[in-house]
Amino acid sequence: MTRRSRRLITTAACAGLLSLSGCALGGEESPAPQPKPTGLRDFDPCTFLTADDLKTAGVAEPGEQVENFSFEPGCRFEGEKTLLTLYKNQDETVASYATGGNWDRYEQLDINGRNAARAISGGSSESGICNVLIDAGGGIAMVTVGSVLPDDVPDPCGEAEKLARQIEPRLPS
Repeated sequence: MTRRSRRLITTAACAGLLSLSGCALGGEESPAPQPKPTGLRDFDPCTFLTADDLKTAGVAEPGEQVENFSFEPGCRFEGEKTLLTLYKNQDETVASYATGGNWDRYEQLDINGRNAARAISGGSSESGICNVLIDAGGGIAMVTVGSVLPDDVPDPCGEAEKLARQIEPRLPS
């Protein structure tokens, strides 16, 4: 017997044993691996908002990328009276921002069953800028609403929360 024919016989025997072992186990195939959730990795703040979202917020496309911090990229949209920025942060949560941020005010709330918070950044109380953070995809999505001119948006927190409630169902779990 040649070396080549021994390899063929060994391969055939192993294949037969493997198929028999599958039969002995009820012929069950192992399930196909499920794709791993990507969380916010593929979440793009510049393309996430729909035309309806932008209309609700009183802003228009195109958005402009904002990268003040590499760990918290965002996209800024401007309207006649309103400034809107949508950020993502894959490393923080609503709970960690409560203790780790510089806030004049930080109020936790619930948006459609998700942890969320309404927050005024330190020193922004008088400037009419409000943030609403929502736990999403293992991190947070943050809606920030401000005014083009002072008092253009009488209730920036109300506007940010309204938009956050509108987009929440589409955010990653």
